[in-house]
Amino acid sequence: MHSYLKAVGFSQITRRSEIKEIIRDVIANYDEKVCVENHPEGIFVQFSKNYGCDCGISVCGQYDENGEFHVEYYFPFFRGTGITSREKVTVERHAEKESYAGACDDLRIGVTMIFYLQNPAEYMQEKCRGMDPGDRPVTVSGLASEGKILFPLQKDKEAVKVERELAKNRTNLIAAARNGDEEAMESLTMEDMDTYSMISQRIVTDDVLTIVDSYFMPYGIECDQYNVLGEILDIMKFKNILTGEEICQMTIESNDMQFDICINSKDLLGEPAVGRRFKGTIWLQGQLHY
Repeated sequence: MHSYLKAVGFSQITRRSEIKEIIRDVIANYDEKVCVENHPEGIFVQFSKNYGCDCGISVCGQYDENGEFHVEYYFPFFRGTGITSREKVTVERHAEKESYAGACDDLRIGVTMIFYLQNPAEYMQEKCRGMDPGDRPVTVSGLASEGKILFPLQKDKEAVKVERELAKNRTNLIAAARNGDEEAMESLTMEDMDTYSMISQRIVTDDVLTIVDSYFMPYGIECDQYNVLGEILDIMKFKNILTGEEICQMTIESNDMQFDICINSKDLLGEPAVGRRFKGTIWLQGQLHY
């Protein structure tokens, strides 16, 4: 059973017979079907069905020479909005099946952003045409296994403006440092020392979440899972059309990057509201736009 099924409203699915029934429903009543006919092992197909607003289940597999479809794997998905990054994306196939991971170096978050590719069939089509399938903008989104709502930090408009300018300057310095600029490297080192000194002084009296406004950090041993903290910019709630479970979708801003998160309301501690902060663990997914 996929551990993130509950994020799209299937927390009560516990038996294999139940997920097999849902897989049959996706194949028979799909909302989207993408075929890769020149796949070396047969016709690769991705079926997708929405069970909520831009979220549901995708089923991937192949037709054999007798026209019979064989399910290779399935996964819950949530498609976010907007373009998250236009940086170059590197895509690699997973070893055990015809699924893919994408990696993108976005300077805003400070780490290589690794995500599970939502549209593998479209990627394979582009690759078969001889195109560069990774040279496309990407929209990332997260399925959350758990989360909690935190109160916002009190800031005046001038402080927010200064922070945004500092973040922009730091991004420029990181880009310059990657190109070998020694002055940029020295500036970043001094800035990190000042930050460490400030935190060391404040941590004695302040809670860490009053010092850290947002973060985007790898979580555990799975390369596409992250622990995030960010400000909530928008909220939408709806119910899974099959199970009736309430799902909460939020647009958050973390490390100057905006993306959408989907979570089962049962797994969310606290009442979400615009301006408050979301803290939780997410499985990062991404859709390359073709």
